Amino acid sequence: MNQLLDNVSIVLVDTKTPGNIGAAARCMMNMGLSRLILVDPPKDKDQDARKLAAGAHEIIENAAVFPALAEALADQGFVIGTSRHAGRQRKNIRTPREMAEQVIPILAKNRVAIVFGNEVNGLENSALALCHEIVAIPASETFPSLNLSHAVMIIAYELFLASGAQVGKLSNELARSDDIEGFFVQLQQTLQTIGFLERDHPERLMFSLRQLFGRARMNSRDVSILRGVLSAVERANRSGKENP
Repeated sequence: MNQLLDNVSIVLVDTKTPGNIGAAARCMMNMGLSRLILVDPPKDKDQDARKLAAGAHEIIENAAVFPALAEALADQGFVIGTSRHAGRQRKNIRTPREMAEQVIPILAKNRVAIVFGNEVNGLENSALALCHEIVAIPASETFPSLNLSHAVMIIAYELFLASGAQVGKLSNELARSDDIEGFFVQLQQTLQTIGFLERDHPERLMFSLRQLFGRARMNSRDVSILRGVLSAVERANRSGKENP
């Protein structure tokens, strides 16, 4: 097994059918992936997940389980969401091959999560907002919807191929996802305070800002500098109000 792939986590969010978790685990095992994260998974009274895993049951047994996606992503350095809907606001969209070629070089020093939504609706906008980039699998326009495990297999296959090729140069260590989320919280608060964002409906512009900073692939120092800038803006704003 390629050690680089040990730093890849497949994250399944709100999966409706336990059997799809098992089928996804089998696809992971086929392609050398072992880290599975489940967010709000369904109850599996009949052990359908183990049955469909067909030999990959250890992946399910060792899976980390979280009630919410933000908590599941806290220690990840880079997060990629999967979506077949482009949308006007969604930039940073890669094909599976482009994604794999960009991810493999950063795996030596960073943990990377690839997030899949449920079988019915995929990932909600609130979940995609937590992702730094988006990967979309090309498919026929007449029937673009893929089974969850099939989508996992395509992504895992491209990562497996790229890991063997050792594409690109290794990069530096990226900031943890929870550190980046702290920056976004402060950014939104600051922009609302100075009147740049509407207090009641900041989501749309914040989504675009998240996409913008996602392209930067920030390290811890980058985040620290930006938060320092925001703190200076906040101090200047308070000072201006106190000394009109």
